[in-house]
Amino acid sequence: MARKSNKARAAKNGADKLRQSTRIIGGEWRGRKLAFPDVEGLRPTGSRVRETLFNWLQYQMPGSLCLDLFAGSGSLGIEAASRGAKQVTLVEQHPDAVKFLKQNINHLQSENISVEQMSAQDFLQSAKKPFDIVFLDPPFADQILLEMCSLLENGGLVKKNTMIYIEQNKSSIFSEVPKNWRLFKEKIVGNVSSQLFVVES
Repeated sequence: MARKSNKARAAKNGADKLRQSTRIIGGEWRGRKLAFPDVEGLRPTGSRVRETLFNWLQYQMPGSLCLDLFAGSGSLGIEAASRGAKQVTLVEQHPDAVKFLKQNINHLQSENISVEQMSAQDFLQSAKKPFDIVFLDPPFADQILLEMCSLLENGGLVKKNTMIYIEQNKSSIFSEVPKNWRLFKEKIVGNVSSQLFVVES
């Protein structure tokens, strides 16, 4: 019996290493946990950064259509839904991350969050309607922000007054956004650079 108990304990410890969690910090689901897998490059936006971001977006969030590219744990998109977004689209390619996103949405009993399992590039090339708020938070090691911004702008997926949030490593801040995107807010917390742009035309 002792051997079985030890094996069971070891199995549980191994499973715990593959499962992590973060918390929703505001809105309807404040305090609820979001579980996510231990996937390389998956880095939930920290609570301090999220608090700042959603303070910036407090007047734009209610009733908005939101797009969370590179959704990962869903910490940005699901937080947006908790704070009053009308519809949130989560785009994520990794199958394990998608599995957890769907489980989290089911646990929250949300009907206004959808998950698209595909690359951000494929989604942006197939999407048809513009969004009010876009979250761009790719893995720091990826160098694809220029491509993402171009696809958003040239694909008609942003419009006047659309807000675009870009999160990146402060050591390699990307600034080649379209000319009609104006920097609205920015802040650096630790090694994370947060920039919020607004489309002016």
